[in-house]
Amino acid sequence: MPLADKIRPSKIEDVVGQSHIIGKDKILTRILKSSFLPNMIFFGPPGVGKTTVAEIVAKESNKSFYKINATNSSLDDVKRVISELDTINNIGGVLLYIDEIQSFNKKQQQSILEFMENGKITLIASTTENPYHYVYKALLSRSSVFEFKQVEMFEIKKGLKRAVELLKEDSYMEIGYTEEGLEDIAKVSDGDMRKALNTLEMVAYSTRPNVDNIVNIDSESVKKSTFNKILNYDRKGDSHYDILSAFQKSVRGSDPQASIHYLARLIKGEDLASICRRLLVIASEDIGLAYPNAIVVVKACVDSAMQIGFPEAKIPLSQATLLLATSPKSNSSYLAIQNALNEIDNEFIMDIPDTLKDAHYGGAKDLGRGVGYKYPYNYNNNYIKQQYLPDSIKDSEYYVPQENKTEQNIKKYLQYLNDNN
Repeated sequence: MPLADKIRPSKIEDVVGQSHIIGKDKILTRILKSSFLPNMIFFGPPGVGKTTVAEIVAKESNKSFYKINATNSSLDDVKRVISELDTINNIGGVLLYIDEIQSFNKKQQQSILEFMENGKITLIASTTENPYHYVYKALLSRSSVFEFKQVEMFEIKKGLKRAVELLKEDSYMEIGYTEEGLEDIAKVSDGDMRKALNTLEMVAYSTRPNVDNIVNIDSESVKKSTFNKILNYDRKGDSHYDILSAFQKSVRGSDPQASIHYLARLIKGEDLASICRRLLVIASEDIGLAYPNAIVVVKACVDSAMQIGFPEAKIPLSQATLLLATSPKSNSSYLAIQNALNEIDNEFIMDIPDTLKDAHYGGAKDLGRGVGYKYPYNYNNNYIKQQYLPDSIKDSEYYVPQENKTEQNIKKYLQYLNDNN
């Protein structure tokens, strides 16, 4: 049996991490101590205790326990549980645990709704994906959602120390460790307790005892026995959009250090297309008219990155990111088009003024097309005041210059045209 299964806690007090929902006066602990067991959905990254907590809850309840893994189960498996609901063995009700529920389609998820309604089934489901994206809404509305988070480093180290003692008992090996060695395992695990335990087991069994016949788990032995850590990154999952969001918000916040950090995460996922697309969006959405040439430089960097590919693409991507993070910011371009689009969606808008309509065809003037249009280049400063917007929204303002050097110059220029007309 793998070490991670041997050391799996049987009591809620022994669960590592999740202190925001487990512990004295925390919600999951209170639920376990009460006589009321709601339908629950646990979501979070792998190896953070979702299955462990579900099994502890099942053990503490007085209900018959059924477990289904949605990745290799079908509707027939759900029906099999349903067929046993009214048997004498299940008189106290059934607790059904569905692991990886995101793998069930809508019909499979719907099949248990009726029995959740009448209380014959209490559902606990777990998923590594955001349930608000993958779980059927009717099922979601009948359940309490709990987010499980990455296990913190000090919690992982605490769990590793317990595991070392168990390894000693099981293997009859003398095992020593350094704090740095356990910390290195925690770093490689990236918040995944199961991965940390598997790594510890691999290091312990692959490291030669020293002259005193002690297997020493230190930085050197961990480095020899492990590979580079694998980040929690799925191009179609939540982590993809979370990292992209953090990347853009860090650039927008003018934090070059955080911007480069999230860029590095995206590069580790080798997601070149998403990085390039987001950099081009940022150049217009967050820098815009505060530094109009930013998009020119970013486009050149993006083209270079796409042409040379990884690993060298990281260099122009870093250049573009740092340029944007350290540039003055303005979202006036974004706000202007959003304001215009919102007005189109929500306001009554009259026809385009006749003066602006196409007049390049016979009979156009008879319809009043282009009649009265003033050609700006025939006037001083190549400007003449006239109405361009439809009558119903002729006073609408979408673009408002912001407080940066370039846009203040734009503001002065527009004011100058207005004052000298």
